Amino acid sequence: MTSRSWSLAAAAAAMLASTAPAEAADAPRIEVTPFVGYRMGGEFDVNDTASGSEQTVDVEDAASWGVDVGIYRDRQSFYEFLYSQQTAGLDTGLPTLKGVDVKTEYFQLGGTLLYPDDQWFVPYLSLTVGAARFDAQSGGYDSETNFSASLGGGMRIPVGTNFDVTLGLRGYLTFVDSDSEIFCVGSGSLNCLLRTSGSTYFQGEALLGFTGKF
Repeated sequence: MTSRSWSLAAAAAAMLASTAPAEAADAPRIEVTPFVGYRMGGEFDVNDTASGSEQTVDVEDAASWGVDVGIYRDRQSFYEFLYSQQTAGLDTGLPTLKGVDVKTEYFQLGGTLLYPDDQWFVPYLSLTVGAARFDAQSGGYDSETNFSASLGGGMRIPVGTNFDVTLGLRGYLTFVDSDSEIFCVGSGSLNCLLRTSGSTYFQGEALLGFTGKF
């Protein structure tokens, strides 16, 4: 190899050595997004033993809040843990359910893809799986936990080097055992608030968050 070739190789190596640490330092490793939202939907198909008919019990629309923690895989994707909760009443004429508030929590693991381009915002797509926990907030009833998944998307608006405003929509789908009792006290079906006949439970959420990247 000629001296000129050696000089060029040495210069390239020096350039890579000087830029690689800077690029690694600039890449975020973790992010945290606390958010507030508004969650809509959610219903239980209920067998009313008194009348022998099936009724639908809706969960009222209400505010929600949560936090999303991401661990970056690379600049355009990260693994995430998502927690979101809502406490809302039940929209029903059944006297046994009047005044009962239900707390719905989602514990999810998954990942997010970012789609940076030349526009001033960054679109994203998120897919998670995990558990949904339903808990009646009065009467000492047992909670219920079921498998759930979610799909979300939206955009991020940079407001600084390490901060974004996050706007998004997310849908949660929970698989509920049909012909089962939930919100029970002790043993026996007579002590249960709901006797479900459906197999899925869906909610949609609009959210506003503030993302910090470190």
